[in-house]
Amino acid sequence: KTAPGDEESTAGDDIDALLETIEKTNGLSHQSEDSGVSGHRPVLYVEHRNLNPENELKRYFGARAVLGDQRPRQRQRQFHRSTWMTAPKDTWPRFSKPGISMSLLESKNGLHFFVFEHSREYQQVQFKFFDAVESMDPNNIVVLLQLNPYHVDSLLQLSDVCRIQEDQETARDLIERALYSFECAFHPVFSLTSGTSRLDYRRAENRAFYLAVYKHMMFLEKRGCPRTALEYCRLLLSLDPDNDPLFMLLLIDFLCLRCREYASLIRLYEEWEVHRKLSQLPNFAYSVALALYHSSQQEETPPEESQRMKLKSDRMLQDALIMFPGVLMPLLDLCTVQPDAAVSSHDFFGPRNRIGQPSALSVLEGLYVGRCHSMWKEAGVMLWMEGNVGEVLKRVDSKDPFVEECLNKRKQGYQIVPRHIHRHVLLSEIKEATSALPLDVTAQPVMSYDPLPPLDSIASYTRPERYSCLIFTVLPIEYDSLICLILDMDSVVDQWNVLE
Repeated sequence: KTAPGDEESTAGDDIDALLETIEKTNGLSHQSEDSGVSGHRPVLYVEHRNLNPENELKRYFGARAVLGDQRPRQRQRQFHRSTWMTAPKDTWPRFSKPGISMSLLESKNGLHFFVFEHSREYQQVQFKFFDAVESMDPNNIVVLLQLNPYHVDSLLQLSDVCRIQEDQETARDLIERALYSFECAFHPVFSLTSGTSRLDYRRAENRAFYLAVYKHMMFLEKRGCPRTALEYCRLLLSLDPDNDPLFMLLLIDFLCLRCREYASLIRLYEEWEVHRKLSQLPNFAYSVALALYHSSQQEETPPEESQRMKLKSDRMLQDALIMFPGVLMPLLDLCTVQPDAAVSSHDFFGPRNRIGQPSALSVLEGLYVGRCHSMWKEAGVMLWMEGNVGEVLKRVDSKDPFVEECLNKRKQGYQIVPRHIHRHVLLSEIKEATSALPLDVTAQPVMSYDPLPPLDSIASYTRPERYSCLIFTVLPIEYDSLICLILDMDSVVDQWNVLE
């Protein structure tokens, strides 16, 4: 007879074995895009199973480490609406429809265009939220959430307050609650995975969904789930790939490198370079070269293919260094690498060459260095970089015409930064990029629930000019008490007692 402890161990092993079998059957390994089946899928293909961080954590640590003593059957005893992005928690307030719905605007050319809509009651709550934000007191938002625990903009705003106070767990929980509120409002035709559902960022009601998914994605990456974060990045890009309102193309390369999805990054570059000119973005110029290098070093890569990839990675890295020389020295500095005297003393990589470049290019280069420098710290990568820097200096000294061509491109291009790039930089909070933002961006107030709204925004309703709202009278609350209010919103009476 098997002991109870042995039974639990066997059950955990069985779950791991089952997951591994499913992955092999579906061809879903870490390099999933290499399989024959996935090779025919769209480059922004999203899988439901990859939206759940538990699946990624199980691959890293095993099912028992993730689930503990919790059995799958026990989790299914609670009757909640089935959702893909996040699961409701017992600690959350009882869910009732907050007044958000989704409607299908039109369908054309195989695409479906949706919009979130606010009920009359939700609009009134939204007006109160604006007043609470203008009061500059987060306690007012807490009070608003007590009465409307699934008001999305309040959840987004308060999540940032908690994050600034370094309460990451509460901040993440509030974002998950906002996502759950959105997912419960999805239209029956709306699909996270088909790649045919579109949301117009110009519509104010849609923007909160973009921001909630973005913030959730960043929490996942910091939590150590880069593969799941990549799936959400693809989701955001698929909602409006032509306009890319949060400019996820500046982030997707980093997530691909983080989770070693090198083939995915290379494929995206090859398919989109013709019409999107991805090589004109510093992050793609450098990251695709790095992805090719890593692919050439993998044991399963055939020798001839490995040699071809290595030569291509050398060529692409040299082109990146010539096109964006301002990346090298800050990158080496953050990697704590002392450059060779021949490199540091050469004018091509010196500070004088960076002084004359457009500020827009400085923003893009600073963003890449601040975000991706950790991807370059590996000793083998630095040796590869060193060899190619030497080749670049030879090309510069020999008056390679490509050097002059890139110089002209830098001078003529990058004169104007689109608004969605500034929006991405503000959301990233990467100091190397935010410090290079122009004054007209940094001087204006930026609301975290709607940073840099589009200039051609579409509003289905407007705030009354003389809106008479509930006047919040809240005594100053210590942060610990504020968090207690956030976590316990089931009883309004109890909350008002705390306030009093």
